[in-house]
Amino acid sequence: MQHVDLIIAARWIVPVEPDGLVLDNHAMVIHEGTIRAVLPIADAAEHYAAATHIERPHHVLIPGLVNAHTHAAMSLFRGMADDLPLAEWLERHIWPAEGRWASTEFVRDGTELAILEMLRGGTTCFNDMYFFPDIVAGLAIEHGIRASAGMIVIEHPTVWAGDTSGYFSKGLAVHDQYQDHPLIQTCFAPHAPYTVCDETLNRVRVLSDELDVPVHIHVHETAHEIEMSHDQYGCRPLERLDRLGLINPQLMAVHMTQLNDDEIRLIADRGAHVVHCPESNMKLASGLCPVAALLSAGVNVALGTDGAGSNNDLDMFGEMRTAALLAKSVAADATAVPAHQALAMATINGARALGRENETGSLVAGKQADAVCVDLNHPACQPVYQPISQLVYSATRDQVTDVWVGGRQVIDQGDAITGDECDILERASAWQKRLSNQQ
Repeated sequence: MQHVDLIIAARWIVPVEPDGLVLDNHAMVIHEGTIRAVLPIADAAEHYAAATHIERPHHVLIPGLVNAHTHAAMSLFRGMADDLPLAEWLERHIWPAEGRWASTEFVRDGTELAILEMLRGGTTCFNDMYFFPDIVAGLAIEHGIRASAGMIVIEHPTVWAGDTSGYFSKGLAVHDQYQDHPLIQTCFAPHAPYTVCDETLNRVRVLSDELDVPVHIHVHETAHEIEMSHDQYGCRPLERLDRLGLINPQLMAVHMTQLNDDEIRLIADRGAHVVHCPESNMKLASGLCPVAALLSAGVNVALGTDGAGSNNDLDMFGEMRTAALLAKSVAADATAVPAHQALAMATINGARALGRENETGSLVAGKQADAVCVDLNHPACQPVYQPISQLVYSATRDQVTDVWVGGRQVIDQGDAITGDECDILERASAWQKRLSNQQ
């Protein structure tokens, strides 16, 4: 009999690897934050003695969800400028508001609100692009969630840095500060091809190669972006990025709603990753990502919510469902992106895009115990013929009862263990009053 820290026994376990597998009446054995085994409940009882034993007889246990594209602090802009096209939304509302309000306090309060929302919705890892990534990393550690802190780069001055040199020096300082922390990684986050020049992008590529960190960038988001690139550079943005050597396995290309067949082959051949944000793309009428075609070509496609300012939530359950349904409509194929593939996009595919597939994204022995219990004993989810279908097409984030990150429980039967929820919500309300009075 081996002594371990924790055993979670569930009605179903969906490990994600192998793809589509559902395990009935299984348990996950956890010791020192790592998955020791996934096996039938009776076998777990025979071979392991746990300090803590949790039973969830009506639940499905899945890997923690990976939100592969966020602007966490922008939670404080939720609902502030709705029903507008991207250019107007950014240039007339978001950028002016950031210029006035973005600060260490703003980023702290907005990110903490976002982390609370994500944890309660089953997200255990997020990839962020915003100012003050040091604050984002510190809050992620405090609340026990994995984060990729984006070393943002943009040509114009902001509250974070006054010039290009400042963006690089400050970003690299964050990388050095957190490079050995188990919850934190960094990535370069140049905003977009239309806001970053060739010289800066080339430096991003060189440093990405030297430090072995990903590059996270908005690209091919709208038709207008393509037109601007043709006018300024004489080519489409992806061709420009390829000339600079950025189309490689380190690239996370976000949105990608404007793609032709040659570009899909290019992404596949180079081993780059696509981060699909279906709900934000739909709300801003940015375009439709050809997800089924990308997947058929062998491209790794992950899911992200984008920021709450354009979504308006950080709900990966909603994103999975929308991604699956939208892909069928875009491809005119009801078999496109089946439920198990949508779940993989929200878990292991996100981990692969971030280079974290060896530590998270699936419930496999040896990986970190990032896991989520979802209660399917709800009228909207009964009867259960296929748990993965219920997860993607019927369940909501409100059915998440328990969340663990590295074996540490951070959500216990719906309640957050870390952070003062009342205080976080009070600070968000104070920001709403402050911003409303100045609009």
